[in-house]
Amino acid sequence: MTTKQRAYLKSLAMTMEPVFQVGKNSMTPEFTKAITEALNARELIKISVLKNCADDPKELSAVLAERTHAQVVQVIGKKIVLYKEGKDKNKKIQLP
Repeated sequence: MTTKQRAYLKSLAMTMEPVFQVGKNSMTPEFTKAITEALNARELIKISVLKNCADDPKELSAVLAERTHAQVVQVIGKKIVLYKEGKDKNKKIQLP
């Protein structure tokens, strides 16, 4: 992903509300599956890491990206933005 594409995705994510919240249970297989389904449906999602989560948001984003085959767009504070390119027919986001 180029810096121009990343900047474009960041601009789209700014207006989004978080779709998921990571709490004290951190990452369960069910949580990972739900994020994968959301990425397949939306392509770009925002995740909020709650204060009671002991894990570092940057580490969480790396693990989530690896498990869901997505790319980390950004991690700011306790917010994670992930992007997974959609299939040809179902593409919602056209990258520059």
